[in-house]
Amino acid sequence: MPEPVVGLIGCGHIGRFHSRNLRGSFRSELVPGQYVAVCDREMERARNFAAITGAQTVSDTASAVFDRPGLNAVYVCTETSEHPALVIEAARRGFHVFCEKPLARSLAEVRSMVEAVEAAGVINQVGLVLRYSPVFTVLKDLMSQPGLGPLLTAHLRDDQFFPIRGHYASSWRGNFAQAGGGTLIEHSIHDVDLFHWLFGDITAVRCHTRFTTEHAGIEDVAIATFQHEGGFQTSLSSIWHSLDDRPSTRHLEVFFDGGYFATDDDFLGPIRVQGRSGSVTVISGDEVFDRYCEIVGISGEEANLARLGMYEDLSFLRCVHEERAAFPDFRTALRAHEVVDACYRSAEGAVELLVREP
Repeated sequence: MPEPVVGLIGCGHIGRFHSRNLRGSFRSELVPGQYVAVCDREMERARNFAAITGAQTVSDTASAVFDRPGLNAVYVCTETSEHPALVIEAARRGFHVFCEKPLARSLAEVRSMVEAVEAAGVINQVGLVLRYSPVFTVLKDLMSQPGLGPLLTAHLRDDQFFPIRGHYASSWRGNFAQAGGGTLIEHSIHDVDLFHWLFGDITAVRCHTRFTTEHAGIEDVAIATFQHEGGFQTSLSSIWHSLDDRPSTRHLEVFFDGGYFATDDDFLGPIRVQGRSGSVTVISGDEVFDRYCEIVGISGEEANLARLGMYEDLSFLRCVHEERAAFPDFRTALRAHEVVDACYRSAEGAVELLVREP
């Protein structure tokens, strides 16, 4: 089985996150491999990364990473507008690809990326990290228990400060040409994918957006209602604000006819549960994590990495090593992009739209 030999393109905030996870995964010896190349348009930032990671190839051009001898996997952690060309070139060269979300600015670009990785037969994964969230994994398991009756509705409020500053320091997110939109595509692509996972396919949307800053085309409020294949509706409020001291947070409430679930944390919990008896049970964050480990079947060092938020990257590296499909893959992300595209079209025309036109 081939050992992952990895290069990382983009040494900003999200690049730092994945760089830490790559180093932690290889140090754990749970998967063999090497982290050999880094690239960023700011050469000093690339050099700083190399000093920490030990990467021998350091450059301000992606071609230097692609040309690294022995390379077989690439992390694309740049601004969104650069994703399509980098992913398509990586696939052309036969490299396995991890790409951060959103995949691209437009649905057409996303489709071209899906076609590229699938035609090349390379392992591909997208940074839809909520798929590796203990609290949502446990919540999905709780919602599968019998006796809850029909799902009535769910609502998610997702808010964070505008990530052009603070620890994100992603000024490009204020530029439509680079980002393709605001809070809906950039941040709540996670939420749309989460709704697919927890509640099933979304068939129609109604969406409203607002623009209250000087950043043209970058919405800071998106309110969406989703019609699901199961016949019920859910809703999303996605907000970028200027409360820099407020942490990025998600508040989810789910109502069944005979049950209620809520959480204010998108990683460990706790989860509040109320049944027909009326009493409220609180599942603590520690208990949530223990249940998560049971559900996904991990323990020991694997569990330690999962608690640190590294399991997403460990999973991708293992898939490369074992030559098997990774998840969530580009086609999974495509479904979320289809919904986001329908939301933007709905907001522009102030109408309800089908996600896939007949």
